[in-house]
Formats: sequence, C-alpha cells, structure tokens
Amino acid sequence: MTSQQQRTADVMTLAAQERAELVDFLQTLTPQQWEAASLCQGWTVRDVVAHVISYDELSWWATVKRLARGRFALGKANDAGVAQYSHRPQELIALLRAHPRPSGLPAAFGGMIALVDGMIHQQDIRRPLDAPRDIPHDRLRTTLRLALLAPPLRAFQRARGLTLVATDLDWSHGTGPQVRGTGEALLMAIAGRAHPINELSGPGKSLLAKRI
Repeated sequence: MTSQQQRTADVMTLAAQERAELVDFLQTLTPQQWEAASLCQGWTVRDVVAHVISYDELSWWATVKRLARGRFALGKANDAGVAQYSHRPQELIALLRAHPRPSGLPAAFGGMIALVDGMIHQQDIRRPLDAPRDIPHDRLRTTLRLALLAPPLRAFQRARGLTLVATDLDWSHGTGPQVRGTGEALLMAIAGRAHPINELSGPGKSLLAKRI
C-alpha cells in the first residue's frame, strides 16, 4: 500500500469511527432533544441527522440531480435532502447503522467530506444540548487539517493571516496573530460557528469573530 492509499484508508476509518460515535450518542436522546435547535440555523437536531445521511444512498447521477434542483447552491440542495429524509429518529438511526462506512458523496476524497462534515455536525448537535465529549486527538487533528482544505466550508478564508493554536493537542496552523483554544473550539469557529468564540483567546480572536 502506498503512503497516499494509507492516508485515504486512515481518513475513511476515522470517518467511520466518527459516524459510529454519533449513532451511539443519538441513541441516548429524548424525543424533545431530537426536536431541539442545533447550531445550524433553522435546523433541529433531527434535521442535522437527516442531512448527515441524506447523500449516502444517492448515486452520483442522483446527487447531480439534487444539486440541479437546488440550482447548484449547496445550501438549497442540502435543504432538499433534509426534506426528503424527514424521518422518525429511529428510522434515521437505522439508516446510519446501515451505512457504517460512508458512501456516495460523503465518501468522496477518501472520506474527507464524511469526516469533516460528520464531526462538525455532531458538535452542532452536542453543543446546544450541553453534551461535550472527548474527541480522539488523531481524529480531531486530521479533521482540523482537512477542514482548511474544504472550499465550501470557507475555513481557510476565516483562518487567513492568523495562527491557530490548539491548547489540548499538538496542532497549530498559519502565521499572524494567535487564536488559542481547544482543537474542537477552533474547528467549530473556522467552520463558521459563533458558539465557541468566548472559549478562544489571543490577539487574533476579534478578527476571527468578525469573519464568522
């Protein structure tokens, strides 16, 4: 196996682990928690879970058709997927269990989309529910690196000209004024979530906050 193949396999493995942890967590939620607001504007917890699974069952042609229905605006295409998968919680959990290894669009780029999207959306659920977790450092470190390479996320633009320094794991990125915080808080901030801003510190914090 080449080093590139090894990296791809590792990312997919991490994506599958992230999904498995999400499923285990979802099993603990009450009906009220499923209908609670997430960090994704206008989406409940159930909507976020529907989004996470909404592309796995689509062929590439079906994915293109969904994007076309959304006029190739990713947000509109995602909303269409959420509407299509507006299932009961146990049905959504069953779908996630049926796809322990991400497939379809989430599996693109060796599982990069599934890992980055999956981790951010799990935190979109956990943070409003006050349900923190300890994310394995290898998984979080890899997700931070890949998030900065994902154009739709615009994380690179938010982090431009800043030095991001994780205080709980061996990871930093960039040059310029520092922004310090846990790896998870940094990930959510560069993903455009304002929720963790008060958990960050450093002279670059105000600039990052303006970019969210």
